[in-house]
Amino acid sequence: MNDGFDWDAVRESLPLLLEGFKVTLLATVLGTLVAAVLGLAVAMAGRAPSRFVTVPVRVVTEFVRSTPLLVQLVGAAALFNTVEPLYIGITVLGIHYAAYTSEVYRAGIDGVPKGQWEACRALSLPPRRTWQAVILPQAVRNVLPALGNYAISMFKETPFLAVITVQEMVFEARKYGAENFAYTEVFTLAGLIFLVASYPTSLLMRKLEKRLGH
Repeated sequence: MNDGFDWDAVRESLPLLLEGFKVTLLATVLGTLVAAVLGLAVAMAGRAPSRFVTVPVRVVTEFVRSTPLLVQLVGAAALFNTVEPLYIGITVLGIHYAAYTSEVYRAGIDGVPKGQWEACRALSLPPRRTWQAVILPQAVRNVLPALGNYAISMFKETPFLAVITVQEMVFEARKYGAENFAYTEVFTLAGLIFLVASYPTSLLMRKLEKRLGH
């Protein structure tokens, strides 16, 4: 172990971290898709006329929001210990963030001007056509930046998957650091990879938000 920064450890660990980054990226992309679809379903269920639908949806959503992601991951891994950890991680990430994206969708739907609803009723459009052709396109357009920001947040929380043995980037960094006593080098490199991947996306989301705001 060198007293200074070990650049050999950086070069040696980079391929391992990039392999882990593929898993990180996969978990983020699939988790975001789950959160986007499930969040919309939760938002729609929350507008149902029956309390037998809205109350259970509200209870489950509040439970998910009120418990840490780490606890949810460990609990799910214990309950479904025969399932591949990566699948568990993707599902838990998706459900966790769906609880938040549902509120984003709700705000987007509530933000559609009342005149749009009235026009649909005046044209006698069926409810399904009203939602598909008029309401949802406008609502989703308005919430895209917020959904993108949640995707970035999910990306930065994928290191939690290491606790259920998903071999993402931080898992590989910790493993390499333990075997080669190079924690500083390998975690610095992992942090830089996170920065390079997330910062441009953050800038893109800000630009998109400004454009949609005009």
